[in-house]
Amino acid sequence: MKRFLKIVFPIVFACFICFLGYLIITKINRKKEAAENIKTIPKFSYKDVNGGFFTNQDIKINIPTLFIYFNTECEYCNEETKMIKENEEKFQNVQLIFVSFEKPGLIKTFATKHQLTSYPNIHFLYDNKVTFATIFDVNSLPCLVLYDKNQKLIEKIKGQTKIEILLKKLTSQ
Repeated sequence: MKRFLKIVFPIVFACFICFLGYLIITKINRKKEAAENIKTIPKFSYKDVNGGFFTNQDIKINIPTLFIYFNTECEYCNEETKMIKENEEKFQNVQLIFVSFEKPGLIKTFATKHQLTSYPNIHFLYDNKVTFATIFDVNSLPCLVLYDKNQKLIEKIKGQTKIEILLKKLTSQ
């Protein structure tokens, strides 16, 4: 029995190490692929809160775009949105796209609460298939993905960010 364990244990341990290595390499490759895919605005299609669809084809050209991945119950998301509302006039030449995986009713209530439903440059989208996080490689809330007027990635920002910093990054390109 001891001889059997002396042979089997190292084999099992080596297999375990190889499996962990495989998982790590797979994750690194997925991250690299996602980083490559978001260098320009990738293809997507999400429902808007009014029941229509909004795709990458609907993004206006020649103005910067800011994707905001949020949750209606997230305190930081609410604060970020409140700051955007307070500075909305500074965002008139920026397309703001709020995306959440929550139900459209919750998203619409959130947009109404923050008084952002009547602006033509602001869109609230429902990610019903929960693909935004994978496509744009985001894993925190809020997460901001900034694109310049040529739809090239400026930066991906995790967490709440001051409006002045966002505007500087979006308009300096």
